[in-house]
Amino acid sequence: MNIKPLGNRVVLKRLEAEEKTASGIILTGAAKERPQEAEVVAVGPGEMVEGKRIPLEVKLGDKVLYTKYAGIDVKVSGEEYIILKEEDILAIVD
Repeated sequence: MNIKPLGNRVVLKRLEAEEKTASGIILTGAAKERPQEAEVVAVGPGEMVEGKRIPLEVKLGDKVLYTKYAGIDVKVSGEEYIILKEEDILAIVD
């Protein structure tokens, strides 16, 4: 099953949380923070403004940072995704 976002929405797949801190401390499952970095897996066609479609700045495969409490978590075919508006994406990571 594919997810096709509408308007200016984006579907993200969260990247794995770090297993250890910068100082080398190994984190258990409960101590790990949910990552705010994800990969773009689908993008909507863009927002309609005054009858014109404005395309999104992000594209498939981009790694992005997003706001902490943004979007909706969904589970499709056993995979977890986040659906959010493009305005909740803070930056593209190179």
